[in-house]
Amino acid sequence: MQPTYQPLNCDLHDYLEIACMNHYRLNIEINDGEGFVATALTTRTTSSKEEFLVLQNGDHQFEIRLDKLRAITPLDSNACFGCITFLQ
Repeated sequence: MQPTYQPLNCDLHDYLEIACMNHYRLNIEINDGEGFVATALTTRTTSSKEEFLVLQNGDHQFEIRLDKLRAITPLDSNACFGCITFLQ
């Protein structure tokens, strides 16, 4: 069972929306120390108000709950922001 969802600060959510609109390739760090690279597609909210970032890596589409994010760094040279840290 996952802990209760902790909503993200609206300012931080804006960076995720920008990443999705531009389909940025992101270096993603999550709270357990794992890291990976994937393309941001969209965000999704469940009926219980949990929010997820939908990502693509090759042919594999997956999602991560937003309160599990530690940091994202766009890898695109034309990205309009740098490393964003998500402090919970």
